[in-house]
Amino acid sequence: MNKLQCVLACFIVVLLTVPPVFAQDPIIYPNQGQSAEQQEKDKFECYNWAKGQTGFDPMQVPTATAPPPGQEAPQGGAVRGAAGGAVAGLAVGAIAGDAGKGAAIGAASGALFGGMRRRDQQMRQEQQQQQWAQEQSANYANQRNNYNRAYGACLEGRGYTVK
Repeated sequence: MNKLQCVLACFIVVLLTVPPVFAQDPIIYPNQGQSAEQQEKDKFECYNWAKGQTGFDPMQVPTATAPPPGQEAPQGGAVRGAAGGAVAGLAVGAIAGDAGKGAAIGAASGALFGGMRRRDQQMRQEQQQQQWAQEQSANYANQRNNYNRAYGACLEGRGYTVK
């Protein structure tokens, strides 16, 4: 699974875990004795009206409103850090009189710092992806809530109690 698939999977999981109050369909009671046929007609007309008013269609699969954050080019890494550290350690060791020991110390510290940089970058990217998924989830919940309000207003105007 590549990063984009992982991010999209996380987005779907977040959407599925939106508090139920946003995902529930309203309960509708016919105050004026409307028949089942009339109820279905009114619900369909209100669905179309609410969709037109809000631009949100609850029958469509949720889609992202912004692309997921891009992936940064890998930074650091233990091998890259070790190589750079060995070169620097070699120079310092040569000045101090033991190039081999300096290279070994430089490689070890370079690997440590390179690994830390890479880990920090990965954590930053994961945080960006989580923030993106949360923003998408909040956007979906807001749009669904606006749709539900419009749908309910339409049905109330036609003589239904909507909860």
